[in-house]
Amino acid sequence: MAFVDEITIYARAGKGGDGVVRWRREKYIDKGGPNGGDGGRGGDFYIRAVRDINIFSKYRNQKDFSAENGESGGKSSLEGKNGEDYFFDVPVGSIITNNTTDKQYTLLKEGEQILILHGGKGGFGNEHFKSPINTTPMESTPGKPGEEAEIYVELQLIADIGLIGFPNAGKSSLLNSITAAEAKIGSYPFTTLEPNLGVLAGGYIVADIPGVIEGASEGKGLGSKFLRHIRRTKFLVHLVSLENPDPIEAYTTIRHELEKFDEELAKRKEIIILSKSDVAHMDQIERVKESFKKINKEVMVLTLFDDVSIKQVTDGIVKILRNINI
Repeated sequence: MAFVDEITIYARAGKGGDGVVRWRREKYIDKGGPNGGDGGRGGDFYIRAVRDINIFSKYRNQKDFSAENGESGGKSSLEGKNGEDYFFDVPVGSIITNNTTDKQYTLLKEGEQILILHGGKGGFGNEHFKSPINTTPMESTPGKPGEEAEIYVELQLIADIGLIGFPNAGKSSLLNSITAAEAKIGSYPFTTLEPNLGVLAGGYIVADIPGVIEGASEGKGLGSKFLRHIRRTKFLVHLVSLENPDPIEAYTTIRHELEKFDEELAKRKEIIILSKSDVAHMDQIERVKESFKKINKEVMVLTLFDDVSIKQVTDGIVKILRNINI
């Protein structure tokens, strides 16, 4: 199933119930007077954050969502039942935009909720209009409509670590090796068409961000669709494959795309991992490491995806994370 990270819906709060005209009818009382009840309030429309990045897939066949309407008033001065509130669930990290009012909200914690549309007030029954002058009021009022709006929701993943790099740099393989994730792996570009998540030792959340290419900030390749997910990662692990003829150029190309998309990304803490080192000679690896040192970048080398190599990389990442208090 394709990953869905944005959705547009039409949302409605509930309509208020109508007030009614009713009369007391009791034995031995000729003129019982008005006793029509007020209508119930329409349900409010809430948006609630849940820990499920795939929840948008539930809504692929439905675009309209409504809270319950209030019930009409009843006889004997009974007020109509209020409509049930509606809770529309979105993933943690979602940005919600009310396209009708341009108001914007962000939900960053599981269980956090916002009231986005108010239900309509119930109408008045004829008892409400009783007075010494008007003892037999025939008036009642209808319920007020609830607020409604077009709502756009965009997910920006929240992760401690973002794995970035060109397609086929080994990000999915690394994610699978250091966490219990089961990301798809292949030897062709754009194997990863959606962000994958895993949990590193210590509870750190790792996101494998789909391959970024030159021009991605302008929409090329998978475009800026996935660049936005990097915005909320606290730390970047930049994989540079030694299959690249010029690893430094590959690194700087990706950095340039991040900077063009969001200058704050250039300030993120990062480590560089040279992947696919089995295709390079040791002297070539050393030359590449020296080249990175010249631009003040320290690198780690992922020799193989075996237990020893993965433990070294995992321990190195966790140590750095602890040092920078993530």
